[in-house]
Amino acid sequence: MSEEIQDIMNITHVKVQDFTANPAPLGLMGFGMTTVLLNIHNAGFYNLGAVILSMGFFYGGLAQVIAGIEEWRKGNTFGATAFTSYGLFWLTLVGIVLLPRFEWAEGLAPASTAFAAYLFMWGLFTFFMFIGTLKANRALQVVFLTLTILFFLLAAGNYLGSAAILRIAGFEGIFCGFTAIYAALGQVLNEMYGKKMVPL
Repeated sequence: MSEEIQDIMNITHVKVQDFTANPAPLGLMGFGMTTVLLNIHNAGFYNLGAVILSMGFFYGGLAQVIAGIEEWRKGNTFGATAFTSYGLFWLTLVGIVLLPRFEWAEGLAPASTAFAAYLFMWGLFTFFMFIGTLKANRALQVVFLTLTILFFLLAAGNYLGSAAILRIAGFEGIFCGFTAIYAALGQVLNEMYGKKMVPL
């Protein structure tokens, strides 16, 4: 057996350096900007339209799924689960809004109780993800805590048919979205400058 082959057989650990970029800012921006725009609507400032649905499909939806797949490649289970799940949340939400508008699916519009159940389940999922952030930075904790509150407010507002609760949820959701934008930009600027420009 040659010496080179013997050396290869003796190798037990290989360290591979990761030079890929951090996908979290992309996911956080896709989530944050789309959340702000939707909740400006929930707060009563404008109607639900193509701007929100397009953001929900492309940036909140597809961009977060891409970020989630990139987090999976990095071995980050939390990031992969969060970004892929919330990307698919936005895609399902767009589907819930648009599908009943097609003639062949007009009977599929959800009752308020069914939509409340949908939002409640997302709130439950987010609460458990929030528990995971207790091992992460403070900025991420705030994002997931405010998102948990947002989902439960939206679930309550839809279940009770309360415009007041939905309006409160809108303002809370605007804050939640901006916390995600803050966390995203903080990571980008801190990396660009090589020091803590934005506290997280």
